[in-house]
Amino acid sequence: MTIDSKLQAELIRVAHLLAQAARPETLRHFRAAGLVAQDKGAEAFDPVTIADRAAEEVMRNILARERPNDAILGEEYGATSGTTGLTWVLDPIDGTRGYISGTPTWGVLISVADDSGPLFGIIDQPFIGERFVGGFGLAEVTGPTGIHSLTTRSARDLSEAIILTTFPEVGTKPEEHAFHGLAKRAMLTRYGMDCYGYALLAAGQVDLVVEAGLNAYDIQAPIAVIQAAGGIVTDWRGGPAHHGGRALAAANRDIHAQALTILHELIND
Repeated sequence: MTIDSKLQAELIRVAHLLAQAARPETLRHFRAAGLVAQDKGAEAFDPVTIADRAAEEVMRNILARERPNDAILGEEYGATSGTTGLTWVLDPIDGTRGYISGTPTWGVLISVADDSGPLFGIIDQPFIGERFVGGFGLAEVTGPTGIHSLTTRSARDLSEAIILTTFPEVGTKPEEHAFHGLAKRAMLTRYGMDCYGYALLAAGQVDLVVEAGLNAYDIQAPIAVIQAAGGIVTDWRGGPAHHGGRALAAANRDIHAQALTILHELIND
């Protein structure tokens, strides 16, 4: 759909309102004594806290006031329909395992999308005070050192690359096998990054983020930010990734092509 400059400015304004409102709700409970995490996972541990729910609630309240006709897809409270063709995709705390562990790799993910995928996104890390934004001609991070442009790393061989993921298991056994086959060809592999790994890719610090088993709310904001910074995000076959599943985020098309070839070969073993 066509988004004119006036609507772009409005969507950017509302996205920042959401991020600002979510910050105190998440910080109120971060590293707090007695924080309780409930397990909503059917198999693996999948925690949710009062902070997850409070942050999504406050964002939904703002959308009800500012953009009442847009649809919403949120991790904690599901989907609500709209009439504008736009959907706000919310993950109030991406990385709740990190959140309850006290590590600052979690973040608030906010994006607005149409049927083709995310148009604008925010990765917000309230504890550090960093906000990564991308879309509608913007690609920047605001944080303790000021405002800086986001630009992904230049092309290099996979043997010189840094690759990130959240879980060593990655996903299913075949997905784990494919990931580790790729990782052993890279210079350095790091784990446990949650959504902050995507922010680091957009900031030019790393070359690849590879994950599987994602939901739409896990990946849509990172897609917007990374693409705005000059990177590329697809699934493991080179197709769209905004519906979730497997994601291959790369700093540039060259390193993406190298990684895609290996993942495609190994996932078919």
